[in-house]
Amino acid sequence: MKSSNRKVIISCAITGATHVPSMSEHLPLTPEQIAAQAIEAAAAGAAIIHLHARDPADGRPTPSPEIYRQFVPVIAAASDAVINITTGGSTKMSMTERLAFPMQAKPEMCSLNMGSMNFSIHDVASRISNWRYDWEEQYLAGMEDRVFRNTFKEIRQILLELGEDGTRFEFECYDVGQLYNLAYFADQGLVKPPFFIQAIFGILGGLGTDPENLTVMRTTADRLFGRENYEFSVLGAGRHQLPFVTMAAIMGGNVRVGLEDSIYLEKGVKAKTSAEQVRKIRRILEELSLEVATPDEARARLGLKGSDQVHF
Repeated sequence: MKSSNRKVIISCAITGATHVPSMSEHLPLTPEQIAAQAIEAAAAGAAIIHLHARDPADGRPTPSPEIYRQFVPVIAAASDAVINITTGGSTKMSMTERLAFPMQAKPEMCSLNMGSMNFSIHDVASRISNWRYDWEEQYLAGMEDRVFRNTFKEIRQILLELGEDGTRFEFECYDVGQLYNLAYFADQGLVKPPFFIQAIFGILGGLGTDPENLTVMRTTADRLFGRENYEFSVLGAGRHQLPFVTMAAIMGGNVRVGLEDSIYLEKGVKAKTSAEQVRKIRRILEELSLEVATPDEARARLGLKGSDQVHF
């Protein structure tokens, strides 16, 4: 069993593809804003920076490699954090679009959703009365009738095409069944430990935010992989962000914060940057006598190829 006093890896997800600009004026939309927030989050203690791109004209999610290249090299030049590029994109993107930049960049790490699922925050649309851009309302409300698709064939494709160049993965698991999907690919020899499992709670369509579910995911991963073969990380969506990641750290896991997962710093107070959330969870961790891992310590534990092997 791993030592309970191992340093905690903080991941920070800067902007995502779920929240829309009308939900928070602080959500980074332009390459300059994304780069600035990522660099600040890394300086605050995030070892891993998880990135999506947005169209700077109106903030909509985009898979454009040209836009990614306006901020990813800037972050890489200003920080030694692990850069983690999404392969999820958004529920409206095709597989070809989602892989466009990762296939060019060959990053140290990419996120990988471990199955198809209903993924929605469509109820939020009814609570917004003033929209900044005309695409947002349809985008949010339309989630009720969209599925995030990642079939076994598509997951295999991502593992083979990106894994060939040494990219490793943040395996995003929204339910217990997705842990079994990961175990299937491990049995096929397509993925090897150490696995970086990101257990996700609070998204409609996935596991809810009952604390017992955290134990279920942890103990199921233990049975499937053996605790010595994986790193456990947790994100809680929305108001559940800090309670859930704190529980994860106490259980010997790692944590993820950032404006992709929650636009709030505390009840009724919006976070101005993702770095505010990083600083807050770092303070909580340190008050629990837990240390924070550096990027190079995270690289060593996750078996990453190193920042000198990417194509930014």
